[in-house]
Amino acid sequence: MELAHSLLLNEDALAQITEAKRPVFIFEWLRFLDKVLVAANKVDVKEKQKKLVEQLTGLISSAPGPPTRKLLAKNLATLYSIGDTFTVFQTLDKCNEIIKSKDDTPAYLPTKLAAVACVGAFYDKMGRMLGSSFPDTINNLLKAVKSAESQGRGEILLSLQKVLCGLGGAAASCHRDIYKNARSLLTDRSMAVRCAVAKCLLELQNEAVFMWTTELENVATLCFKALEGSNYGVRVAVAKLLGTVMATALMPKQAAVMRQNVKRATLEEVLELMATGFLRGGSGFLKSGGEMLKGGGSVSREVRVGVTQAYVVFVTTLGGQWLERNFATFLSHVLDLVSHPRATQTHVEAVYSRRCVSFMLRATLGGLLGEKAQIAAGKEICQAISKQMRAVEAVVNDISGENKAGAADVSASQHVMVCALKELGSLVQSLSATASPLIQEPSIGLLETVTSVLLHPSMAARLAAAWCLRCVAVALPYQLTPLLDRCAERINNLKSSPEAVSGYSFAMAALLGGVHQCPLGIPHSKGKLVVSIAEDLLRTAAQNSRLSLQRTQAGWLLLGALMTLGPSLVRYHLPKMLLLWRNVFPRSQKELEAEKARGDSFTWQVTLEGRAGALCAMRSFVAHCPELLTEDVIRRLMTPIECAMTMMSQVPAIIKVHGAHLKASAAMVRLRLYDILALLPPKTYEGSFNALLRELVAEFTLTDNSANTTTSLLRSLCHYDDSVLMGSWLQETDHKCIEDQLQPNSASGSGALEHDPSSIYLRVPVGEAIPGPLPLGVSVIDASVALFGVVFPHVSFKHRLQMLDHFAECIKQAKGVRQQAVQLNIFTAVLSALKGLAENKSTLGPEEVRKSALALVMGALDNPNPILRCAAGEALGRMAQVVGEATFIARMAQTSFDKLKSARDVVSRTGHSLALGCLHRYVGGIGSGQHLKTSVSILLALAQDGSSHEVQTWALHSLALIVDSSGPMYRGYVEPTLSLVLTLLLTVPPSHTEVHQCLGRCLGALITTVGPELQGNGATISTIRSSCLVGCAIMQDHSDSLVQAAAISCLQQLHMFAPRHVNLSSLVPCLCVHLCSSHLLLRRAAVACLRQLAQREAAEVCEYAMSLAKRAGDNTTINLNITETGLEGVLFGMLDRETDRKLCSDIHDTLGHMLSSLAVEKLSHWLKLCKDVLAATTDVAAVVVFEVEKDEEDSEKKDEMDDDTMFTGLGDDDKSKPSVAPRWVTRVFAADCLCRIILLCENDKAHFDLAAARSAQAKNPKGDQLVLHLSDLIRMAFMAATDHSHQLRMAGLQALEDIIKKFASVPEPEFPGHVILEQYQANVGAALRPAFSPDTPSDITAKACQVCSTWIGSGVVSDLNDLRRVHTLLVSSLDKVQAGKGSSSQLYSESATTMEKLAVLKAWAEVYVVAMKIKKEAQSKPSKPVRTADDDEDEEDLGANVLPPDSLITLVQPELPSLSRLWLAMLRDYALLTLPAEFSSQLPPDGGAFYTPETIDTARLHYRSSWAPVLHAVALWLSSTGFGAGEEELAPAVPQAASSTTKTFEESVKDRMHLMLGVSIEFLCFPRPEEPIEHVMSCLLALFTLLESPCFKIHIAEDQLLAVELLNVLHRLLLTRDPPAVQLQVTAVVQETIRAAQNHLQRQKASNGKEEEGEKDSQPSVGEGGDTGELVPGKSLVFAAMELLVFVLVRHLPQLNARVKESPSHVPHRPQRLPEESARLVANTVSILAELPSLCSPAGSMTILPTVLFLITGVLRETAVKTADNSVPVTVSAALQGIKTIITSPLARVESMQTQWTGLVRSSLASVLEHSQPDESRPDMDEVSMLTAITLFLLSASNELVGVTVLQKGCMDRFRNALKSSDPWVQARCYQLLLSVFQHSSRALSTPYIHALAPLMVEKLKAVERSRPGTAAELQAVQEGIRVLENLVGMGEEQNRVQLLALLVPTLVSYLLDENAISSAPQVSKGLHDFALQNLMRIGPLYPAAFKIVIGAAPELKIRLESAILANQASNRAKAAARQAQPTVQAAPTIKLKTSFF
Repeated sequence: MELAHSLLLNEDALAQITEAKRPVFIFEWLRFLDKVLVAANKVDVKEKQKKLVEQLTGLISSAPGPPTRKLLAKNLATLYSIGDTFTVFQTLDKCNEIIKSKDDTPAYLPTKLAAVACVGAFYDKMGRMLGSSFPDTINNLLKAVKSAESQGRGEILLSLQKVLCGLGGAAASCHRDIYKNARSLLTDRSMAVRCAVAKCLLELQNEAVFMWTTELENVATLCFKALEGSNYGVRVAVAKLLGTVMATALMPKQAAVMRQNVKRATLEEVLELMATGFLRGGSGFLKSGGEMLKGGGSVSREVRVGVTQAYVVFVTTLGGQWLERNFATFLSHVLDLVSHPRATQTHVEAVYSRRCVSFMLRATLGGLLGEKAQIAAGKEICQAISKQMRAVEAVVNDISGENKAGAADVSASQHVMVCALKELGSLVQSLSATASPLIQEPSIGLLETVTSVLLHPSMAARLAAAWCLRCVAVALPYQLTPLLDRCAERINNLKSSPEAVSGYSFAMAALLGGVHQCPLGIPHSKGKLVVSIAEDLLRTAAQNSRLSLQRTQAGWLLLGALMTLGPSLVRYHLPKMLLLWRNVFPRSQKELEAEKARGDSFTWQVTLEGRAGALCAMRSFVAHCPELLTEDVIRRLMTPIECAMTMMSQVPAIIKVHGAHLKASAAMVRLRLYDILALLPPKTYEGSFNALLRELVAEFTLTDNSANTTTSLLRSLCHYDDSVLMGSWLQETDHKCIEDQLQPNSASGSGALEHDPSSIYLRVPVGEAIPGPLPLGVSVIDASVALFGVVFPHVSFKHRLQMLDHFAECIKQAKGVRQQAVQLNIFTAVLSALKGLAENKSTLGPEEVRKSALALVMGALDNPNPILRCAAGEALGRMAQVVGEATFIARMAQTSFDKLKSARDVVSRTGHSLALGCLHRYVGGIGSGQHLKTSVSILLALAQDGSSHEVQTWALHSLALIVDSSGPMYRGYVEPTLSLVLTLLLTVPPSHTEVHQCLGRCLGALITTVGPELQGNGATISTIRSSCLVGCAIMQDHSDSLVQAAAISCLQQLHMFAPRHVNLSSLVPCLCVHLCSSHLLLRRAAVACLRQLAQREAAEVCEYAMSLAKRAGDNTTINLNITETGLEGVLFGMLDRETDRKLCSDIHDTLGHMLSSLAVEKLSHWLKLCKDVLAATTDVAAVVVFEVEKDEEDSEKKDEMDDDTMFTGLGDDDKSKPSVAPRWVTRVFAADCLCRIILLCENDKAHFDLAAARSAQAKNPKGDQLVLHLSDLIRMAFMAATDHSHQLRMAGLQALEDIIKKFASVPEPEFPGHVILEQYQANVGAALRPAFSPDTPSDITAKACQVCSTWIGSGVVSDLNDLRRVHTLLVSSLDKVQAGKGSSSQLYSESATTMEKLAVLKAWAEVYVVAMKIKKEAQSKPSKPVRTADDDEDEEDLGANVLPPDSLITLVQPELPSLSRLWLAMLRDYALLTLPAEFSSQLPPDGGAFYTPETIDTARLHYRSSWAPVLHAVALWLSSTGFGAGEEELAPAVPQAASSTTKTFEESVKDRMHLMLGVSIEFLCFPRPEEPIEHVMSCLLALFTLLESPCFKIHIAEDQLLAVELLNVLHRLLLTRDPPAVQLQVTAVVQETIRAAQNHLQRQKASNGKEEEGEKDSQPSVGEGGDTGELVPGKSLVFAAMELLVFVLVRHLPQLNARVKESPSHVPHRPQRLPEESARLVANTVSILAELPSLCSPAGSMTILPTVLFLITGVLRETAVKTADNSVPVTVSAALQGIKTIITSPLARVESMQTQWTGLVRSSLASVLEHSQPDESRPDMDEVSMLTAITLFLLSASNELVGVTVLQKGCMDRFRNALKSSDPWVQARCYQLLLSVFQHSSRALSTPYIHALAPLMVEKLKAVERSRPGTAAELQAVQEGIRVLENLVGMGEEQNRVQLLALLVPTLVSYLLDENAISSAPQVSKGLHDFALQNLMRIGPLYPAAFKIVIGAAPELKIRLESAILANQASNRAKAAARQAQPTVQAAPTIKLKTSFF
């Protein structure tokens, strides 16, 4: 392939490759040329132009295939437009010669077509440059058209289109000729030609004025004719032509009008013309006269559907603003269409016409108008409805009967009503809450108007009105309850009018069906209301025969609708329902017989309708309340159902007696029966299988049915991918809902509500706007087929065989059309049965059953009907799946092989090739592996059969199935298949689009098979890859949208496997162009591909899209709407237009991926995008409120204007239609994007720091920080939070909360002490205020409460008056809560009220918690010290605006009495609701304080989300008020106070404690993983707060098991939750628990002590462990605490675990610093550990002490690591403190434990000694900490250690090493510690140390003279040493003092400097001198006698000393003024330990 990449064709390379590969090589060269010519240097091109032209023109005559000729023509034209144009006329003549040629052989055809293509391309590219040559060319082409075959005709017409396009107005002389010739071809046999003509004429009408003036009528008639017998492609093309011509006639193009004086058509004329097509079809005006008189044939459906599309094109071309202005005319016109008798000749035709009109309205109104215009349109529709209704009422009330024609009007008016109401409903539903102005404005009276239609005489209109009300209620849920009430009231008042009973019951049923779409629900009492109305209707049905039927139907309809409310409501009415159901049916066989004898035809009709209704209600019950279906309930349901089955067999006899009009009612009963049986488990009715199957089979084999009705289920049972074969069955398009009318099965697409009123309350199927049940005849067959599939797997083999044989018989008996119908139904049933077998994993049965089934299926594989062949193939595959035996599969495959080898007819070849594909599809690669080779070879051969493209299509489709299912097993066949695919792509004519679609499927499957290998660089892989890319390129250039979509999905696959090889620079622009395609599947494919690309390469995708936009700007042919907002802007715009769910969700994902990868870098761009979308609110009110701070009016006006013009002015050139302002759904998405952007910025702190952001901006102006856009963020959140749309308000409040949380602590650099959010408090208040208005839905108020508490608690606002704005909102909502249950008139369900009340309480709780925290912090700060007067003033100013410590609490205080009561009530509820199900009987029957028993399930969720802050708040309140002491007096007025007075205060305290503990422990036992960590923290904080209060400490200590359980639960929590904060909080709770136990123990000891003053010895040991020392797990608090603490230690210091060390894999590692949080945690744990022994008796403490000491010394060992600043780590100080606590404990004094105790102390010291020396494994061991520990032992446990030589030696060694240490800090600390040892009171301990270590010290100090200290640290060490010596002198006895001083004094004197050296000595040296001198001067007076002796003994000492003193005095005099400057020497040691351990 690389060889093809050269400017000239590489002819040598071409000659060397095989014949088969040459077309591909040439195509690849042309592709390369196409890219390179545009970019190449013009000089190069001109040099080689001659040769290039030769090569290219040579290719024309080499019979190129369709894609090649297209590229060839394009390249030639490009070449001439770039290079010289000398030879262009020669080339043109050459082409014309070829076209004129008389050679008609098929071989010459490609050359002719290539010449035609070249001519088109020349004119397209160069147009008028080709001068006057065009008349000849055009005539030449027109001549050729007459003799050409269909492919040639199509190509010539497309060429003509290009010629016209290139020449524009210049070709006016030929326009008429072209028009005349093209006219006749519009009705061509070939559909492709019709499409081409339509495109050609569309081009022509741009310039040919006559087409839309004089010829307008003819063009219209032509188009109508062209639509007859058309396919989808033709309908789209012709509709576009017709719509555009009509639009141009109405509003001509300026240029054309200037040239000629044109008479413009009026709107009425144009619409009248279109209407003729809709009503009379293609028969024209003249012919139709006679037919009209005869009341002749109806319009062909294809024409009606085509004209419908044309209407939409017409309005779309004129644009949204035109529609806005002329909507009234348009509406009345389309409604007139549907009221015309020609449009409604039969019922099904009427439904079809209605659907068409609805489509016109929906496609124009829904897509072109913005929300404001839609509201205006809604008003128009309302007026149209009320006008119609007035006319109807006039006829109905006209009793005299003067108005004869009226009756016909009434029946016509029903169709108008249905269309208008359906559109109104859709409009309101799409507007959602934005529609409120439409509903609320009294002048429109929408609800009155719609409700009035409920009394329309026609059922269809009543149902449509009911549906419209349901739409209103779903859009505006606050209307739901009032509407229900209104209907209930009217039903009761108008009981005697049949229409009223029927209409209002429809409305109520519809409203009930809408409840599930309203999350807030309806009050529970409405259920009771509905039941009572329904019962009343059923009871009174028999009283009045005129109303019996309506009342019966209405009663059952209401009960069926009630069931949709779900089990929580139905549970209460179930017994009554079961009774009603039982009474409708006769109880026994005897009653049934008796019934048959009685009654007339009317009573039978009522009875049958009643039973159908009862069964329908049952079905609704089973479908919506599966939880209530217990064995017992099913048994009781089966009684009436079995009775209904028995009755079914009797009905035909009854119909015989009473007349055929009962047939419909009987069919309805059957439908209902089948429906409910399909939902019940078949086991429940297996006794009735025989009778049932007889009915079912009779139903779908049409035994008793003279009509040839077919089922509609076949499409859904066949595979979705097979739609390409079923020709007529369309894929999904934008026109699906009208195209459905043209499908082949009975009444397809004629769904309407009146066919089955019960559908008004059922859920609407996904993707449909309104339920459309098919007519009864079809529905019954559908239901029977579905039930057959459910029952078949449970039937015995014998019966299966009988049925299959019977099917064969039925098919044989029937003839002609009927046979087709019967066969279709039977096949659908068989497929349904096979599907059922597969789902149940059961088999088909023994040999004879299989044989029969196989015969049935094989017979249909050669059926001429493609749909049946498809079904047969599918059935064969499913049979193979169900049987699953290799031999059976082999036999089936072999049959097809043989057939395909011999058969020559298209039908059997297509059928059997599909059979092979389906076999592989259902058995998979492994099961059918051995047939793979044969299948592939046969299908490859069939695919090359050029004579029949149908065979090619089916063969390729099957091949794709095989490739898909074989997976890697297909790898060996990839190359031949791929080369076949390429060959076909290059040769099959483009008009055979199905072949190309299947080729696309094959290519996609092949790419998947090769998979990730495609990344490789091997020769074969490269070839495969380039072949795939060429294939994709060919399909991308195809004219059919589906083929282009296939190309995109292939490229998407390729990109997944080999991303480097897919060229995004060409793919992305292509995708962007497709986003504007008119074909849904192509848009879907483009977006799906973009979604995948954006996941990996979002930035590149956006760049390529922008570069395309720039190119499009220069080149007007590309119609794109990419503006400066880029691709993202286009996607946001698509969200407003698209309704397809899959497409929208892909757009959301694509935008999401782009956002995640780009939003942080391009912050302003994305924020602007969101802001532009959000700014388009439907009303400007919101914008005005926002400008609170701006006073100037004009700026406000300007702002409003900007927001409005922003969207209309996106690209205001003539061709762009002003785009619609973003709809609410898009705005909600934009608000979500805003929240995501804030979240994405979290990783970089600069985004949330104004100062940092500004400096970053200064450094890099391109950079962007979120905080700089804060005002925009707030503004967007504000706009969203104050919108009409509820969803948008929720999103806005969420955004506001996020902004507050993220920016609350950002300081304002200009005003220190303030935060940046303070300036926005007005906006926050304004955004929150509307959410608290009384008519706001509960969920919004609940969200707003959350935002309020976040705002108040964030600490942004410090001024109380400013806070009050938001605070009052919370106070007002608190009043709502206190109003209690059932206070106001309810709109929503009780659980909505629960949600709102709990949200309020939660918000208050959060505020209270913050307030208490602030108060506590303020109290713990030390009071400010008294300051001197001079610095007083400035302090005052600062203090003025710092908030007083209790400010926030003053806001909460007034509400606390009521709040605390409500909080406790809420916790009580929550505690009850968390009980397991088995205690449900203990729940209070009338619910709790805030929930009702009916809504208990939903209430649970609300409680679950709000209990935690409340628990914390209650704990704070209880501990601050001493468990509510004194609150009894506060609340005498509370209703609950009456009961609480009977309890004593102690009891209520106990209750509260149990409540709090219970709730906490229940939660902490098993916090659900989805519970937020804040809940866990709140719960732990609450426990901690409680434990701080003395009252609670006593309570928990008295019941030790409680404490043990608490510790066990906390241990478990530590195992599951990692965050350090949680673990720290747990240790705090444990500590408080241990303290509580200690206090309790002391109280016990004290009381014991009092009793037993006398007898000291017999005191029993108090504390855990008693006398034996045994601690019982599960009962022992100490054991539980140990378990938890050991876990924490081992988690953070795994080295402590002895087992770890012993394991062979253990590598000893050096201790390292713990992270700060872990260190705090370990320290806390150690300090708790040390407290534990005090809880035990002496024996108990001996049990735990070894462990405790082991752990504490272990912690000391592992964490004593040197730090740079010599600070002591928290863990070390905690360990030292712990050692001290233990060693000094009173246990040492218990005689009985003496030996054990001594052993413990000694071994602990030994283990400390063992690890206290730095060695190679721990070089940075902190010796000082270890020495401190040793000293602690020596000082605190001297008795136990005296005289233990081993330990003594060890200790001395450690001190010795420390003294010799090179680190002065270690020396200094060592001296200090030694001093404390030397001074110990026990001489037995200190003496050996003095003897051992003093000499070494003296030596060290003497040595200082030789090396004076150089640093402050060294100086300090010397000073500490001297201090020890001085103390030793003091300790010595009088007689030894002289010797001791003789050591000290000379040392000190030796430190003195002589006066000459002093001045030049360094600072430290001077310091030593001064220190020595002062000490000497102090010692002298202390021991005068001894001092004299020492000084006297050495005269040189005396001299040095005296000179130093003299010098000192001299300098003192000199410095008398600056006395303080001398270094002050203090006697105290200069190093202070952080904690003094001694």
